Amino acid sequence: MSEVAAETLQTPHEEAAATEKTVVGFWVYLMTDCVLFASLFAVYAVLHHNTFGGPGGQELFKLPYVLVETMILLTSSFTCGLAMLAAQRRNKQQVLFWLAVTALLGLSFLGLELSEFRNLVLDGNSWRRSGFLSSYFTLVGTHGLHITFGLIWMFVMMFYVAKRGLTNGVMKRLTLISLFWHFLDVVWIFIFTIVYLFGSRGI
Repeated sequence: MSEVAAETLQTPHEEAAATEKTVVGFWVYLMTDCVLFASLFAVYAVLHHNTFGGPGGQELFKLPYVLVETMILLTSSFTCGLAMLAAQRRNKQQVLFWLAVTALLGLSFLGLELSEFRNLVLDGNSWRRSGFLSSYFTLVGTHGLHITFGLIWMFVMMFYVAKRGLTNGVMKRLTLISLFWHFLDVVWIFIFTIVYLFGSRGI
């Protein structure tokens, strides 16, 4: 029996209960991710002055560059919200359009982040140079891995929307990817503030 057919056998009450359980379970997962990032932030806070005679955030971080990354990611959060609004209106084409825009912005952000990492490594400032750089690459790189996973998930959802339409199961998954993407934006705001903004000022 196909997933679409199975959905039609559920009563509205059963569908609502199943969706609620799934969303609650996903919130639990996001809380575990919060613990992961909180641990990485704590490690960074301890090690960010341990430059081992090398450059610190004041010398390495370029705020205008990071600000462009931040604006791109925040814009992707907005377009992801537009995709969810279109989904609630059952407008399949707009959902696909806004998901594509969100994915494009996410890819742009990831490309800028990888370019930043590449330039640091080419300048001799890899994760092996100091405790500061190790904690920096680990924290920001972990966020980048989450972005990569989110993009893969988003492309899969675009396939589901195009193939199956806006069924209840697809709507549930769209809700989860939206929560995940907004969560990553919130984490990035903390990274921008604590790592880049404070780091560029030597705090």
